[in-house]
Amino acid sequence: MILRSIGAVVLLLGGLTAQAPATAAAKTCDFYVSPSGGERGDGSEKRPWKSIEQARDRLRTKKNLTNCDVVVNVKAGDYVVDKTIEFTEADSGRDGHKITYRSADGPGKARLLGARPLTGWQKYQDNIYKTKVDRTFYTLFEDGARATTARHPNRTADDLWSPYLFSVTPEAEYQAQHTWLFFDPKDIPQEWDPDFDKNSQIVVWSGGSWSWFSDTIPLGGADFRKNFFTFNYSSRFALVNSRSGSRYFLQNTLRFLDQPGEYYFDFANSEVYYWPKTSIDKVMAPTVKTLVSLKGSSPDRRVANLAFDGLALQYSDFVDWYRYGWNDAGDSGVVHKYPVYDRQIELPRNRFGMITLENTRDIDLSRLSISDSGYTGVFMLFANERVKVSDSLLANLGGDGIKVEGGYPGEGDISGHHTITNTYIDHVGELVPGDASGIELMSTGHNTVSNVVVKHSARYGISLEVRPEIANADNYARGNRFSYIRLEETGLDSGDMGAFYTYGVHNVEPHPIDNYVDQMVIGDVVNDPAGQMPDSGTRGVHMDAGGCGFAISNVQVGKVSDQKYQAYQCNEVSNADWEDGFDSSKMEYDKIGVTGAFPYPIPA
Repeated sequence: MILRSIGAVVLLLGGLTAQAPATAAAKTCDFYVSPSGGERGDGSEKRPWKSIEQARDRLRTKKNLTNCDVVVNVKAGDYVVDKTIEFTEADSGRDGHKITYRSADGPGKARLLGARPLTGWQKYQDNIYKTKVDRTFYTLFEDGARATTARHPNRTADDLWSPYLFSVTPEAEYQAQHTWLFFDPKDIPQEWDPDFDKNSQIVVWSGGSWSWFSDTIPLGGADFRKNFFTFNYSSRFALVNSRSGSRYFLQNTLRFLDQPGEYYFDFANSEVYYWPKTSIDKVMAPTVKTLVSLKGSSPDRRVANLAFDGLALQYSDFVDWYRYGWNDAGDSGVVHKYPVYDRQIELPRNRFGMITLENTRDIDLSRLSISDSGYTGVFMLFANERVKVSDSLLANLGGDGIKVEGGYPGEGDISGHHTITNTYIDHVGELVPGDASGIELMSTGHNTVSNVVVKHSARYGISLEVRPEIANADNYARGNRFSYIRLEETGLDSGDMGAFYTYGVHNVEPHPIDNYVDQMVIGDVVNDPAGQMPDSGTRGVHMDAGGCGFAISNVQVGKVSDQKYQAYQCNEVSNADWEDGFDSSKMEYDKIGVTGAFPYPIPA
């Protein structure tokens, strides 16, 4: 351990000597972690620890760290995470001091990898290889890029989700079905019948014409006489409505493995088949869903005063099946003041991110590089206060970039006062295109979001949500400020949406102004034409189901397929380009987006 102190500063001007006022010395206790560290290391620079977990455990036992800020210097290199790195209240900074885990050699140099290479590949046929595996996973990567689960129909581009097939209905009585999807026999040849075993899955925008949520569900079977698939789990919405069938594609059948970059997982036999784009030796398979977890034992016993600076986190896993929320109010089985919120909150099995926080306070996440997640990048669940994400790059996210999910409305305002600033979020919703958002804030208030770019999202850029049924007194989505934001290439696989979206906020009069949007540029919001979008169009700003109590100023929107702005007459709007008299000179374009202090190259 090394102690650093900053003493008084002596200023010499000519022959005069002036001393600065005496201040208490600020001490820092330094420790070191290195890939070359060992079990017997003492955390010094010469004898470093070998992992962040070892540093955490040793710091728990040290009793003399109450008079300094602790810095754990993590040296450059790769640290494979086979088990989630967990921090509890026992790992908090003590007596007002902070513990920081930092990349000692610069941003992105110390890398936490939630994956290991797959080995033992053998030629299966033509360009396809196969290997036995010792674990089950639900996404795959080659040379730092996500592979595609073998699918039908094939996608038209690596970064688009289309094209889709559409469900049909033989009779009106089947419109309410959540577990049977009827298909057009022209789409699914009968000779495929033997291929639809327990490994097959469907990705579907349930609801028919609605493009609100997407489900990923294992198939229970296929009936090629009556032309329908059965689901192992209920979809979020019925699969046909009066306007349209539901968009879907099929995946994870060996028959569909017909182009480079696709894989098939035979779960029953623990075998993976893959057609590499570059080299079969560059294939990585996830080991964990969450790399770093910060979780206090209760809202009264929080993880506090921790910081993570400059670390790179790459690769994490998805889930075997996914649906957003419970289907009906009260389905959680837990009594709540507003049981309808069950429909708005993630199922317990899906409440995770590459970094997951619950019961925390005063956590700093700075200069992070987060990439190739199976699901959300940063997930703040329930009781969290004053979490700051800054100067960070999040790219290639399976779900949301950053998600804040507060508690149930009317049961305590337990999440808020967060800061998200100078952050670039690129490629959102790669595995969960439904409801994907660069930043999603739910039942949380008094947050500041500034100097943010969200680029390439299947659905939203930024969303702020509660429920329209929530009384104003129980609505915690207040006091939020959004400024100097750029949203580009959003709504790529969606309809009935806005790049900036709100839902159910201040739905009851008198709609006091207590959320603010200023200096925002929204690029074109036009979905992929090959997606055959059946839903209503795309918008720049969509204040849905109320969406009231906002002061919106200095906003510019590109091309849309519906309206630039859709809302009730319950917000204050000034200098927005959907109204007459827009003055572009009031736009501070040079300040919108990330600043010159952003530590990473901007994604191409």
